Amino acid sequence: MTGARPWARADAVGWCALEGRGAGGHRWLADSTRGRAMALLLCLGMTAALARGCLHCHNNFSEKFSFYRHHVNLKSWWVGDIPVSGALLTDWRQDTMRELHLAVPAEITRENLEQVARTVFRKMDQLYQGKMYFPGYFPNELRAIFREQVHLIQNAVIKSHIDCQRHCGIYQYQTISCHNCSDSHVVCFGYNCESSAQWERAVRGLLLYISNWHKQDTRMRTTPAFLIAPSISCLEPQRLANLTLENASECLTLY
Repeated sequence: MTGARPWARADAVGWCALEGRGAGGHRWLADSTRGRAMALLLCLGMTAALARGCLHCHNNFSEKFSFYRHHVNLKSWWVGDIPVSGALLTDWRQDTMRELHLAVPAEITRENLEQVARTVFRKMDQLYQGKMYFPGYFPNELRAIFREQVHLIQNAVIKSHIDCQRHCGIYQYQTISCHNCSDSHVVCFGYNCESSAQWERAVRGLLLYISNWHKQDTRMRTTPAFLIAPSISCLEPQRLANLTLENASECLTLY
C-alpha cells in the first residue's frame, strides 16, 4: 500500500498467523475503495493443539449433556430418531471442532464462552420441555442448535483476534484453551497506532517481547505463531538475532 502510514486507523481489518502452515495466515482486508487505511493484526497466539469444541469447557456442560442423553428416548414417536439423536449428543464435542475450521488457535474468553453456553442451553432446555415430537423433528432441531453453536464460537474466537487491532503494539487477553480447558492467553501486536511516536514504541515493545521470549527455557516455552509463519521475512528465526528497530519497522510497514 503505497503512501499508507503504519499507524493509520482502520475498521474491521486484521491478520492472524496460521499455525504450522507454510502458506501464512488468513487475512481480513477492508475494501480499499472506501478509503479505509490498511491495518494489520499480527497474532502471536500460543500454538494450540486440536481442540474439542469449546462448549465442553463450561462448568455446566457435563451435567446438561448427561441429562440430554438420558432423556433422548422420550422425545420422538419414531424409534429411529433415538439412536440418531443420541449420536449427535455423544459426538457434540468432536463434531464441533470438526466444523469450526479456524485458522487461529481455538481459544475463547470466559465472557464469550458464557454467552455461547447460555444460548445453547436455553434452546436445548426449550426443546426438551416439549413432549414427544413427530418423526424427524427432534434430530433436525438438534442439528440446528449445533450449527448455531458452531457459528457463535467461530464469531467469538475470530472477533477477539480482530479486536486486537484496536490496540497499538503488544496486547494480551485472557482465554480458555479449548484443547484442555486450562487458563490461557493470546498475545497480539496491534497496528492501530495514531502517531509515528506510538508506532516506534510499539515496534520497540515487539523487539523486547522477542528478546524475552528467546531468554526462556527452550524446554518450557511455546513458540508464538508469528515465529512459525514465514510470510513476514524479518521475523524468521535466523534473522531475529540481528533485528533492529529500523528494519523491523520497515519490514512490518511493507507487509
